[in-house]
Amino acid sequence: MPGTSEPPESVRDAGASDMIALVEPLGVEPVLTGHPGVDAGLARLEALDGVPAEAHVAVYEDVHQRLVDTLAALDQE
Repeated sequence: MPGTSEPPESVRDAGASDMIALVEPLGVEPVLTGHPGVDAGLARLEALDGVPAEAHVAVYEDVHQRLVDTLAALDQE
């Protein structure tokens, strides 16, 4: 159905043991920006590998706030 965010069929049909393989870290290295505030946020996201999904929300909110603050500070310069 358009507008819904259903997982792909391959994910819906996966068994519990298959789902574990789907949540393994991607192994993607973040590219540093050279801006300390942004790079600190990227480091926080990188630290989520292996952390239960329930803990991700608090980190996402923290990183989002850091980025908002960084952008606001740029407007003040």
